[in-house]
Amino acid sequence: MPLPNALSSLIDALRVLPGVGPKSAARMAYHLLQRDRAGAAKLAVGLTNALDTLQHCRRCNNFSEAPVCETCASPSRNARQLCVVEMPADLNRLEETQAYQGLYFVLMGRLSPLDGIGPKEIGLERLIERARDGVTEEVILATNFTAEGEATAHYASELLKARGLSVSRIARGLPAGGELEHVDGMTIAQALLDRRAV
Repeated sequence: MPLPNALSSLIDALRVLPGVGPKSAARMAYHLLQRDRAGAAKLAVGLTNALDTLQHCRRCNNFSEAPVCETCASPSRNARQLCVVEMPADLNRLEETQAYQGLYFVLMGRLSPLDGIGPKEIGLERLIERARDGVTEEVILATNFTAEGEATAHYASELLKARGLSVSRIARGLPAGGELEHVDGMTIAQALLDRRAV
């Protein structure tokens, strides 16, 4: 029996989410329609509102309701440091630590040639332009420690250093409170490589 067009369209719309296949999308659609119509309406309003009001900050490329986000506009931030992250969630995680008081640039992705994502798709030229503002003294690369994140950090560092900018990379190592016997070998090896004097 064919699905009603509206239901089929909803299932197709839900499939745009990462990691959601046809069965998961159908489950979500049925749940929203049968068990949580108020939640479905709230989701629709929230999505429409976000699409209508959010834009990319001109300076950091993060999502913002204004042309320049609150972080970039704050006079209390250290404008000499620029931390580069892959996604807004990474920026939020760094902010939660309260360990960094500089500014950010969000790539909105990472290099992934197999997926057709190259330097233009993640805005590396915008990063270069932003880092060469005459105020930035250090660019901190805080991309993830995946193959794609490492490739992105390496490529960005080459571009930035070629333009005379000081570039650093966040360190890898053991988690706070972690015990060596429970940590994977790669993390231990990297912790040894990234050791510092005490």
